[in-house]
Amino acid sequence: MSAIVNPTVQVVVLNWRTAEMSLDAVEAALRELEGLDGGVTIVDNDSGDGSFERMQDAAQARGWSADRVAVVQSGWNGGFGAGNNHGIRQGLPDGRRPDLVYLLNSDAIPQPGSLRVLVDYMRAHPEAGIIGSRLRGTDGVPHRSAFRFPSAASEFESGSRSGPVTRLFRNKVVAMPSPTVSGPVDWTAGASMMIRSDVLDRIGLFDEGFFLYFEETDLCRRAADAGFQTHYVTESLVLHIGSVSTGMKTWKRVPQYWYESRRRYFEKHHGRAGALAATVAALGGEVLWRLRCLVQRRETGVPEGHLGQLTRHALRRQPTPVHIEKGKP
Repeated sequence: MSAIVNPTVQVVVLNWRTAEMSLDAVEAALRELEGLDGGVTIVDNDSGDGSFERMQDAAQARGWSADRVAVVQSGWNGGFGAGNNHGIRQGLPDGRRPDLVYLLNSDAIPQPGSLRVLVDYMRAHPEAGIIGSRLRGTDGVPHRSAFRFPSAASEFESGSRSGPVTRLFRNKVVAMPSPTVSGPVDWTAGASMMIRSDVLDRIGLFDEGFFLYFEETDLCRRAADAGFQTHYVTESLVLHIGSVSTGMKTWKRVPQYWYESRRRYFEKHHGRAGALAATVAALGGEVLWRLRCLVQRRETGVPEGHLGQLTRHALRRQPTPVHIEKGKP
């Protein structure tokens, strides 16, 4: 893929009931866009709480020009992928097609120079189709944002929560130690992700069959299958609160959409047999962990009903996934 000389950048900020936070993210994005050709598209994912109107009013009050910032309504909450797809399809606020699409979570704040670093990295590395930033919490704690693709081995390792098992499968663990130098990874977090429009033209947009979770994994997997690399860029730092919209950190029960996304990913990329093997591996790891907790007389920390839900989702009949990610108008 040829290098881009003066790329245009579309920043897409997806909002769901976090209007003030989204506006803060846009403020930071606009600061980072100074000196670059591009604009911001704010997508309200059918929040239903007045977010759309508040953001429209705020854009006008803050003097954001219509050819630099667009506030649009998706019309339905189809999840992370569908919402971002809606924004990507809009193109730049002035109607042009961007060279680069930059996805920025509403709870993510780019630090000075972080966006320019990503643009320059894309210019210098034509082999990279997707790149992601280094994420750090507002408390200073690094967030894992460089990953390997999930597999049956990683499912067993994750479920077992065992040091010896992790050491045995250290090259299969999904969450990688944070890289100290920029370079290729399997996939990266969508909280701060830049994608070449040419890549999206080749592989399609996000698969809207994923409501939440596994959609970035699937996108990077499809890119890899098409010959495009995903890179992690250490020099691009973004502060990330994390799980604000999804509430993942406070889950007592894992929501249905997580199980559905997990199954969709494994069946799509490993087939029905591979998906069942991954679930058997996950259950085996969980059993190992529960036996250890029983011996040590400690709580498992596993969300209520998790093993049963995992088993039921693996065994129930499910229609063949419909590949709708190529549906660009």
